[in-house]
Amino acid sequence: MEKLFQQIEEHASLYQHWLLSMCNQPSISAKNIGMQEMKELVIQLLEDLGADVEEVVTAGYPIIYGQIDNGSKRTLTFYNHYDVQPPDPLAEWMSDPFKARVEDGQIFARGVADNKGNIAARIAAVHAYQKVHGDLPVNVKFIIEGEEEVGSPNLKKFALENPEKLKTDAMIWEGGMRNIHDKRPHISFGVKGICFVELRVRGAAFDLHSSEGAVVENPAWRLVWALSTLKNKHEKILIDGFYDNILELTDKEKAFFQTMDYDEEHTKTHYQIDNFLTGVTGLELKERLTAAPTCTICGLEAGDTGQGAKTVLPSRAKVKIDFRIVPGQTPKMVIDLLRKHLDQHGFRDIEIEQLAGLLPFNSDSENPFVDTVINSMKEVYEEPPIIMRNLAGSSPMEKLLANTEIPAAQIGVANTGSNFHGPNENIYIDDFIKGIKATANVMRHFGDV
Repeated sequence: MEKLFQQIEEHASLYQHWLLSMCNQPSISAKNIGMQEMKELVIQLLEDLGADVEEVVTAGYPIIYGQIDNGSKRTLTFYNHYDVQPPDPLAEWMSDPFKARVEDGQIFARGVADNKGNIAARIAAVHAYQKVHGDLPVNVKFIIEGEEEVGSPNLKKFALENPEKLKTDAMIWEGGMRNIHDKRPHISFGVKGICFVELRVRGAAFDLHSSEGAVVENPAWRLVWALSTLKNKHEKILIDGFYDNILELTDKEKAFFQTMDYDEEHTKTHYQIDNFLTGVTGLELKERLTAAPTCTICGLEAGDTGQGAKTVLPSRAKVKIDFRIVPGQTPKMVIDLLRKHLDQHGFRDIEIEQLAGLLPFNSDSENPFVDTVINSMKEVYEEPPIIMRNLAGSSPMEKLLANTEIPAAQIGVANTGSNFHGPNENIYIDDFIKGIKATANVMRHFGDV
């Protein structure tokens, strides 16, 4: 690996050039800006590796599929996405978000962390390995979609209609980062799911004078009363059956919590809060963050919320709630239980609309690929890795990997201060180069298994 790492370092400027060229090309899927050009750029980079590349047509933006088959016993797939979030608010950027700025060892651009830095790192790792060793130690596939930032609406259909393209022994997922303060790399093997709903209550045909509140029902109060039945002050979700099907953590998964670095004091200072919910701390905090389901009120709306006084009895009230769900739970299960709960508590009139839903996904912690990734990372980084059974957030992992038993790991080039989706998105060049080395090392060790 010494020769390979030397190759990566000697060609760092080339790999950085690839990344900058991608960052300088806008690719905003939500607004159809630059998507065609970005797709062609990625295809060219893959073809330059010698990959057989195909555009898979979808109802939206095409999925780029690339394959390098050298007859190896094992296949490793890289999932990424070539679309990015809009750069708004532009006024908060220190420079043009689509003209990458390099300053003091950092690259600032929209998409550099999410997800173009990782695309470039995967391509660079394959290129470096080819230059040093000729053949790769594994067959390699690339699945690079253009709709992750708008919910990956066509990814599941791709998986169902293209089982041969999806056939692989393991997958490196898009994300991954490194602590900004102590440089410890993160490794995760799954994500929580999400069930995002809107509850709506209707009252009179139109808003009334608030004096009518003496005799006319207020939908805002009904909504508040309904919400008060969902969770108690001890943070227990009170929907009957909500916790029944949750899969228990294995001993190995529990051991992952010991590696997690969560700076509680820094986080409380940064958030300007005194304590975490119910005073939780230590291992329990880490377990709750990554392995416990949630019920979060994301927004409430009723009546007049503008400046000044307007004495009104609202005719409508609504709330947006997200449930982060864990293995054993599904969005459909949550909605069915929520409907039953509201009905039993006298709120049959409250409407439920599902706005989004993703199933959770977790790799089998006993799969050998898990240890392969962990050991590969330990050989590249001096700092001990933070290992997470799954992230606290959600992604479309399950859409691609449902019922496949394909293990997936998230390792990457971003950092905890990368400002994903925000202004001045950034990565460190050193993290980018380390990410290339880590990817190459995973390929090497996975080929040896």
